[in-house]
Amino acid sequence: MPDINALKSWLKESRHTVFLGGAGVSTASGIPDFRSAHGLYMQKKSGISYEEMLSIDYYRAHTEEFYDFLRKVMLYPDAKPNPAHYALSKLEREGLLEVVITQNIDGLHQMAGSKNVIELHGNENRYICVKCGKVYDMRYVMDCKGIPLCSCGGVLKPDVVLYGEALKERDLGRAVQYAYDADLMIVGGTSLVVYPVAGLVQYLCKEAKLVILNRDPTPYDSRAQLILREDLAEVLADTADL
Repeated sequence: MPDINALKSWLKESRHTVFLGGAGVSTASGIPDFRSAHGLYMQKKSGISYEEMLSIDYYRAHTEEFYDFLRKVMLYPDAKPNPAHYALSKLEREGLLEVVITQNIDGLHQMAGSKNVIELHGNENRYICVKCGKVYDMRYVMDCKGIPLCSCGGVLKPDVVLYGEALKERDLGRAVQYAYDADLMIVGGTSLVVYPVAGLVQYLCKEAKLVILNRDPTPYDSRAQLILREDLAEVLADTADL
């Protein structure tokens, strides 16, 4: 495939390659996307949008309902990495990929072996006591009924960025620096409509190449030197020669 060959060539030439990924990276692992026509954010429960139910205000006002929704709809404790995750891990091991910047909270990049991962939206496998700071994992929350509590009696909060919360400045700052230094950015499985994450593309220097691997058009397609609409997992697996 000529386009894949071009991408392979650019990877070998690049000194600073960044991968910016979204929900489309994990759909092959059985985790639904969010913003497509049939994504989770298009759905509602009892007249309330899923997006609203994942807000900090809903968590605070309806904590028990929030966790009930989380357990039934949002958590995938048995999800495993797919070829896309393993391909990115291999590229990192071979020195062809500097960092994975992800909007996903599933932790599958690390499970596949990636070491340098910036989780801009947090990780759904971490739950922190708002009272003492003790950390619990997803399995603990799944096994609880009602509101999960710490051994000290404090309420647990997912270590994820809920709607209405700001991204952690340290993580966003690191991502901006990697984007600024990149000479090749591969964007995969994201609509590039949610800011400030989508704005990372704007930090690329004029000489940097942009490759977009996404099923649907994005606002930054005109900036890209290469656009691939094929199956993301297959493209990345072919690129990494898996």
